[in-house]
Amino acid sequence: MSATVAKDKPGSAALLAAIALSGVLLCGCGGGSTVSSIGTGTTTLSPTPTISTTSAQNGAIIVSISSTASGTTLYYTLDGGIPDQYSSLTLPYEGPFLVASNLTVQAIAIAPGDAPSGTASQVFKPDIPSGTLVWGDEFNNATSASAQPNPQVWTYDTGNSGFGNQELENYCAWGSAAAPCDPAKPNAYTDPSGILHIVARQPSAGVYTSARLKTQGLFSFQYGRIEARMMLPESQGMWPAFWLLGNSIATVNWPACGELDVMEHINGSNPQNEGFDWVQGSIHGTNLNGGIQYHPAAFSAAAWHTYGMIWTKGQIQYYVDAPTNIYATFTHSTQTGTWPFDSGPEFILLNLAVGGNWPGSPDATTVFPSGMQVDYVRVYTN
Repeated sequence: MSATVAKDKPGSAALLAAIALSGVLLCGCGGGSTVSSIGTGTTTLSPTPTISTTSAQNGAIIVSISSTASGTTLYYTLDGGIPDQYSSLTLPYEGPFLVASNLTVQAIAIAPGDAPSGTASQVFKPDIPSGTLVWGDEFNNATSASAQPNPQVWTYDTGNSGFGNQELENYCAWGSAAAPCDPAKPNAYTDPSGILHIVARQPSAGVYTSARLKTQGLFSFQYGRIEARMMLPESQGMWPAFWLLGNSIATVNWPACGELDVMEHINGSNPQNEGFDWVQGSIHGTNLNGGIQYHPAAFSAAAWHTYGMIWTKGQIQYYVDAPTNIYATFTHSTQTGTWPFDSGPEFILLNLAVGGNWPGSPDATTVFPSGMQVDYVRVYTN
């Protein structure tokens, strides 16, 4: 059922209050309610959005916001405030997000040509202790063959645009037969033991394929501890990464959306990698860049390690193998530029780039196929 509201006035909960104070009549007749004002026309209110949930783990839930009207833009808040599309505290809805702490979600919808809807609101009180596992992908595979990564969690970036780094690979989605992708030789798959493989291949001279998985539009979160157990390739030109991007990339682009690199690695122990094996945790935003290497004695990225990030308000920390083994800390108060990491949820990416302006190109020593392996990705409360 739709309602109408006077034109040429701001559309929000504040508008309805102002109309009421001005003596405007609200009435419902037959198929819909209307709000009218003397001397003006009427405008339809957008349908109030729906807040729905699915279970995550140990009491956490994943929240989705939807509208029945096509072309609708959705906005929401997590701080209890009434959503207003003009407020910096209001987030445009870009996809489902994890709720693992006590908070209130409020949402509005704006359909083309209509005034903002009424506010949908839902209170969440999961009361989950710190350190609790609340979401994860174990890459389970019940078959005896290579299987597709869970399509309810992972989608793909595809193509060979260079992705801003002069990368050489063609990223292929599961099942893609668009040359040079080959569905018989997938670039991302789970094996029967429950390991995700992201594989760089060279189907012909100078042609490379790989995969870039992401949870964009399917899962995102803000604050908590995230980690992945991985084994990385060491060949020249290999660039594996485990990272996050803000959901807001759909509206404000990169780097304003914020980028959190839990783990990046290039090549192996060779001169281009400074003569020793290392991984790096880094942050990126508008005029904001920071990165710190991790390279203790005898470290090898070709061995299994757990790479993690602890994300709290105003602070990002990176660790290897244990949350107590923190090697990099970035805080809002000590960084220049715009800090975007308190502005909303981010989604997860796992990829293996080939070549590019950081690792350089493959050479005669590079091994193909070459792959990164991922045992799991998990999110905990902190």
